[in-house]
Amino acid sequence: MNYKVKKTLKDNKISLIVIAVLWVILTIILVSPIAYSIVQATADNGIFNLSKFFTEIVPAIASFSCIGKVFAGAYIGTFFKTLLYFTIFYIICATIGLFKSKPKSEYTDIEHGSSDWSVNGEQYQILNRNKGILLAQENYLPTDKRGNVNVLVVGRFRFW
Repeated sequence: MNYKVKKTLKDNKISLIVIAVLWVILTIILVSPIAYSIVQATADNGIFNLSKFFTEIVPAIASFSCIGKVFAGAYIGTFFKTLLYFTIFYIICATIGLFKSKPKSEYTDIEHGSSDWSVNGEQYQILNRNKGILLAQENYLPTDKRGNVNVLVVGRFRFW
């Protein structure tokens, strides 16, 4: 199970950076106007007014004027509460996305027919490093070997 987490993090390094940058951008573009609009919609009598919320949020998103205003005394608590809810929702969505990209097995994306099964040159007791019949990348079956040098090719051969 640990290999799945390591492989997912290794394969998605760029995606994690994009996820973090997108979180910052969405925080500036969406969370600030939403928090500003929530405070404006509840400012009259303390009860949330949905129609006033929608009339406030569209200009707030379009003008970027509320970004500095949300750090004022009346708005800061609502901003951080909205930011917390947004961050939790965003982490859940990002985790689901990363979970979907995890490898299905330990052997996902490993070349079939490679010499990854051997370590420290074990394969060169049987194979040749430089010349012969190509078996895998940088692995050759020597033609001057004593014994059987027959090769079974499994798969397709396509040509156009």
